[in-house]
Amino acid sequence: MEWITDYALKSDELRNTNHANIYVRLQQAASRVYISENYKRRGEVGEIAAHAICRTFFDTMPVAARVNYLSASNDPVKAFDLVHVRYLEGDKFELWLGEAKFFKSRDAAVKDAIASIESHVNAGFLKNEKLLLGPQISDDIPHSDRIKALLASETSLDALIENAVFPVIIAANSDAAVNNSRPCDAYAESITDEMNALWGRLASSGLTKKIKLRLIYVPLADKDKLNAAFDTRLKGLQN
Repeated sequence: MEWITDYALKSDELRNTNHANIYVRLQQAASRVYISENYKRRGEVGEIAAHAICRTFFDTMPVAARVNYLSASNDPVKAFDLVHVRYLEGDKFELWLGEAKFFKSRDAAVKDAIASIESHVNAGFLKNEKLLLGPQISDDIPHSDRIKALLASETSLDALIENAVFPVIIAANSDAAVNNSRPCDAYAESITDEMNALWGRLASSGLTKKIKLRLIYVPLADKDKLNAAFDTRLKGLQN
């Protein structure tokens, strides 16, 4: 929940957040995540987890808040779930275009992720995504002009794919999480086996030979309980 402001607010809003308006900012962020009563089939928990993990462990920076290009009714749209930039040595950078899946079943999650990524990397989708994302790029991030150029309509899709990393975030029920109450060797081994199985599915799809994929696995004890708890806290902030 502490990541919803970073996930949902624009860079200028975050920059102007202080002790006097932090609660107002939290309410704004909570309202932008979703306002639907039908939360059970929504995937924002997975998207926020993806955002937090990439920010924390890979030092990425959002270039366009996901909620900035949701529809007015707060309905999900067919777009990448995460659009970040990762700065490398010198003046190099990677554009991170992520897909997050928040499911009960790991098998269903990775199957859906493969289908989504396959549809996302076709020419038609990427062209539309570039048109959608270009105007959303913040001017105050490093190399914003080069990032906008990469997303310009006249720039080839090959150039975009060459500079892109496609993280696939799988947040799903885990046998290891259910069967272990604390971190231990048995838990680590089981988690490794589950993650290797997911990576095997991605590799066998052929996607790893076409694009730069990163698998991020979030093992859950009970997806439905987590979703319900998140919804309760989110609605509490909205009231």
